[in-house]
Amino acid sequence: MQLKLLKSKLHQAAVTGCALHYHGSLTLDPELMDAVGILPYESILVSNMATGDRAETYAIPGTPGARQVELNGSMARLGAPGDRVIVMAFAQLDADEVEGHQPRVVALDRENRIIERLDALYVPLGLRAAVAP
Repeated sequence: MQLKLLKSKLHQAAVTGCALHYHGSLTLDPELMDAVGILPYESILVSNMATGDRAETYAIPGTPGARQVELNGSMARLGAPGDRVIVMAFAQLDADEVEGHQPRVVALDRENRIIERLDALYVPLGLRAAVAP
């Protein structure tokens, strides 16, 4: 049995741009991608915190240090500059890989600077037993 678990999360990222006629995807500052382990072209889920709208796309690296979070193509309909979004990537794990799994999570301020690392999240032992084969 495989389980889909959170792998990476950018919490409260601020949208810095939208390009409706650009190829689809989400442009992210590579430094933010590195902070949570999101790979170029990795599938991601983006959720607008104001509307609750969600969409799946893939991440493309922007300019290091530019703190870009840009909605491209049809993703540009998900929000506007200044909107706060949550960017999530997931991993498929075998049940015996769940124990010890820790997603890499950071919270960002309105300038997309990391203000908090939330790597202490973990799967509690009681839940680990529930998913064990």
